Amino acid sequence: MATAEVNGVQLFYELNGTGAVPLVLVHGSWDSHHDWDLVVPRLADAFRVLTYDRRGHSQSERPTGQGSVREDVADLAALIEHLGLMPAWVVGNSFGASIALRLLSERSDLFRGIIVHEPPLFSLLADDPSLLPMLEDVQRNIRSVAERIAIGDHVGATEQFVETVALGPGTWVTVPPNIQQGMIENAPTFLDEANDPDQFAFDLDWLSSFSKPALLTLGDQSPAPFAPVVTQLSGALPHAEVVTLLGAGHVPHATHPDAYVDVIIEFTRRHTA
Repeated sequence: MATAEVNGVQLFYELNGTGAVPLVLVHGSWDSHHDWDLVVPRLADAFRVLTYDRRGHSQSERPTGQGSVREDVADLAALIEHLGLMPAWVVGNSFGASIALRLLSERSDLFRGIIVHEPPLFSLLADDPSLLPMLEDVQRNIRSVAERIAIGDHVGATEQFVETVALGPGTWVTVPPNIQQGMIENAPTFLDEANDPDQFAFDLDWLSSFSKPALLTLGDQSPAPFAPVVTQLSGALPHAEVVTLLGAGHVPHATHPDAYVDVIIEFTRRHTA
């Protein structure tokens, strides 16, 4: 077990592989470093792979008081520097993708390139009247989940989040029991994220100066709000490529691990100097 103190918080992390090129995996809300278990073995054949539990998740410390996505961004930067992994390929899923994109806008020197899957930057939909009903539905579902966490219904809130926000109806029963339990235990941190006014905030202009490779992935089975977010981001990143993973949804590293790793390896090899 390895931990590092960054920004006054103990973060659990694991390093796998002996490759010369670092690759950092940033998990989303509710999850932990175990979210990446099905892809780490193959990635470790090609990279030096860092996985970690974000603050407030699983084996990392849970600070008291209201947190912020800004703290997650600072933690990611500090951990990369602490372990001497810069510049790294940074791969983020869901809220982990939002964190990676925010860091990109502040510290592009830490990146070789970025690969993100479906960041929930739903504020990007607010200026399109045709998407407002979709945005309002997402916001309503997230508020409802947060309310259930606040009254202590962590199990119900977790199932509701999976089925109404992340994966879609009927998907909770497909989540492995150990992953379900980890998500339930991490529910309080999602309440913290939901109460953060910066959770979904993002300015596309932050991306305009990023000159390194960028890959945006999405699943053709994902809930509808994610695709228009990816479209907005692809127009803002100067060198963005977009790959749609057929048959996959919001967590391709868990449902389609081989296809997802193939995409990562092909993209990074093509952009290795």
